[in-house]
Amino acid sequence: MPPDGPATDGPKGCSMAERTGELPTVAIVGRPNVGKSTLVNRILGRRQAIVQERPGVTRDRLEVETNWRGRDFALIDTGGWLAGGSALDRKVSAQSEAALEEADAVLLVVDSTVGITEEDSRVAELLRSRGAPVFVVANKVDDPAHEAGIWEFLSLGLGEPRAVSALHGRGTGDLLDDLIEALPEPPEHPPGQAEPSDRSDAPGLGADHGTDRVMSVALVGRPNVGKSTLFNRLTGSERAVVHDMPGTTRDSIDTEVETEAGRIRFVDTAGMRRKSRIDEDTEYFSMLRALRSVDSADVALLVIDATEGVTHQDQRLAERVDGAGCPVVVLLNKWELLDAEARAEVEAQVQRRLHFLGGPAVLKLSALTGKGVHKLYPALAGSIDAYRTRIPTREVNEVLRRAQQAQPAPHGARVMYATQGATDPPTFTLFTNRELPASYLRYLERSIREGFGLGATPVKLRVRRRS
Repeated sequence: MPPDGPATDGPKGCSMAERTGELPTVAIVGRPNVGKSTLVNRILGRRQAIVQERPGVTRDRLEVETNWRGRDFALIDTGGWLAGGSALDRKVSAQSEAALEEADAVLLVVDSTVGITEEDSRVAELLRSRGAPVFVVANKVDDPAHEAGIWEFLSLGLGEPRAVSALHGRGTGDLLDDLIEALPEPPEHPPGQAEPSDRSDAPGLGADHGTDRVMSVALVGRPNVGKSTLFNRLTGSERAVVHDMPGTTRDSIDTEVETEAGRIRFVDTAGMRRKSRIDEDTEYFSMLRALRSVDSADVALLVIDATEGVTHQDQRLAERVDGAGCPVVVLLNKWELLDAEARAEVEAQVQRRLHFLGGPAVLKLSALTGKGVHKLYPALAGSIDAYRTRIPTREVNEVLRRAQQAQPAPHGARVMYATQGATDPPTFTLFTNRELPASYLRYLERSIREGFGLGATPVKLRVRRRS
């Protein structure tokens, strides 16, 4: 961080963290294009939020944990606040209001090069009725010569403005120093540190060899197939902006949910299209974040719009998810809109176009009404159990022996011995006398998958040739 600048304390109010025992939260709010996401990236020290020089890039609430001088807190980036506007604008503004309800402190970001606008005044009016401390952040003050213009923001009635440059880091250190002083004391059991519980060895998604591990479940799919609607239903809150315009979700956002099977982190990703159809930088970076979420997920939920069937892009996306090496559960959304003939056709398309997934669980549901969503948790539990499967060496070799008897490898090649070396996903080492063709390795992989009921769980084979 750059050198610190002057700062003052904001008024303290009722603490959300003290009521919930969670990390204190800081909401960053303001009208569009004032630099909120740039400030988020500056505080985090990395490019987490998507930034572009036009309004409306951020739409959902993006929450991420960070630290300043030994104090942990959660930072919530929100979309731009607009008075009136379209239905989508109103939903984005509602996300900002929801962030304020959760916040222990608020950073109101304004543009020092523009001055006070009507939207600034409306946000300030709403903030004055809140008990949490508010810091007015006059952004885009890139040098001392422009500091004089920030004092007009005193008329917002929220205290002395802070002059910062989120782009260059100027003044952000002082701002953070005062911010952590205004936050409530940290909880006794911060996230990431397990509290005493008798659930640690309970079966389910949250259990991992006796530890309380949170499972990450990524929702992926083409734009406008219902991912955000399903995400909101699973998390029980309107975290994601839902609109019938494709591309509404830009950042990957996540929420942890306590379920009967343990804690699950659901990650809503941006809709992914073919690179040839991505015509703007914002959508390109959204896709990169979505792919990153898939690569780090324990399970991927592939959401398909059943009214459109399994498209070529769904097929390409399924290949990408399968290549990430995590189990896949196929969700046919909007199932209630299909008649019997259309349902039979979609089921045939799943078998025909997604056969390479190896027989994944396929659920028919409606994210809008919630019908069929209850079947998701057992499917997730089954996928994770298969993902963590450890098979005795004797049984592995028995399955491979039968497979080689039924279909010997060409040129006298054979597997002399095999063992499972790892889980997550199941990984097997094959000791062979000669090199095995790729086609025969696929045959052995399929034999292992079918022999132990692994379904769509990825299986990795490592071959070691013995002289």
